[in-house]
Amino acid sequence: MKVLKNVAIVGVGLIGGSIGLALRERKLAETVVGIGRRQGTLRIARRAGAVTNTTIDLAKGVAEAELVILCSPVGFIVEHARIAAQHAPEGTPITDTGSTKQRIVEALDTGLPRGCRFLGGHPLAGSEKSGPSYARADLFDGRVAILTPTMNSHAHDYDLLEEFWQALGAVVVKMPADEHDRILAMISHLPHLGAAMLAATMPETYLRLGGSGLRDATRVAAGSPELWRQIMAENRENILDALEKYGSKLAEFHGALRDEQYERLEQLLQEGKRNRDALGG
Repeated sequence: MKVLKNVAIVGVGLIGGSIGLALRERKLAETVVGIGRRQGTLRIARRAGAVTNTTIDLAKGVAEAELVILCSPVGFIVEHARIAAQHAPEGTPITDTGSTKQRIVEALDTGLPRGCRFLGGHPLAGSEKSGPSYARADLFDGRVAILTPTMNSHAHDYDLLEEFWQALGAVVVKMPADEHDRILAMISHLPHLGAAMLAATMPETYLRLGGSGLRDATRVAAGSPELWRQIMAENRENILDALEKYGSKLAEFHGALRDEQYERLEQLLQEGKRNRDALGG
C-alpha cells in the first residue's frame, strides 16, 4: 500500500486507536488526525502514539484528509459521514468500522457532497474493553475485515480499502450489506445478548463464587450498554430472527432435560461441542 499523507480517524477508542497505532508503527501514514468529542480521550490517544494530531472539530479534522475512517458508534456514522463529506477535500473516500451496515450503506451510497464517496467496512476485531488506552497495533492481525461495496462503489475505492486493511494485517472479505447484518446478528450480536442475559440472570450473591467458566461466558457483556443499544436498534429485525432460532434450540435443551431424554441431551451437547471445536481458539 502506498503511504497516505493524511488519514482522519473519527472516534479514537479501541478500534480507531488501534488503526492509528497500526498505521504509525507500519509507517503507512504521514499524519494521523484523531477526531473526538472529549479532549481527555484525545490526549490519551496522542500519548499512546495512536495519532499525530487531535481536534474536537470534525470539519477541521478532515480538511486535509486523503482517507476518512469513521469509528463512531453506529448511531452517529451517517451524520458524521455527511459532515465529513462537506469539509473533506474533493473526492475523498470515506469508510467506517461499524458493526451494522445496511441502513448506513443505504443512507450514504449516493448523494454525498463534494464528490466524496462512502464504502462500508467492518473489522471483526475488538474487545469488551473500550478507549484508546486498550488500543493495540496488532489488533487486526489475522482478523477478517468485511467490505460492503454496492453497484455505485468505485473500484478504486475498493482497491484502496482492500490494500488498507491487508496492510494492517487483516484478511478482507467482500459481501453485501444486508448479508453482513444477517451474519453478524448470529455470530456477534446474539452472543452479546446471550452473555448479557446470563450475567443478568445471576443473583448478585452468587457472583463471588463465579470462576473462569462464568467469566468466559459473560465476558462480552462488559461492553458499553449505550453502544450495544445502538447496535441492537440498527439490526433489530435480524437480531429478532437470531433470537427466534436461539429460543428454538433452548427449548430443545429444556425439553430433553425436563423429559429425562438424556441421549437427546447428549446429542445436543455434542452438536454444540462440534461447532465450538470448529471455531477454534
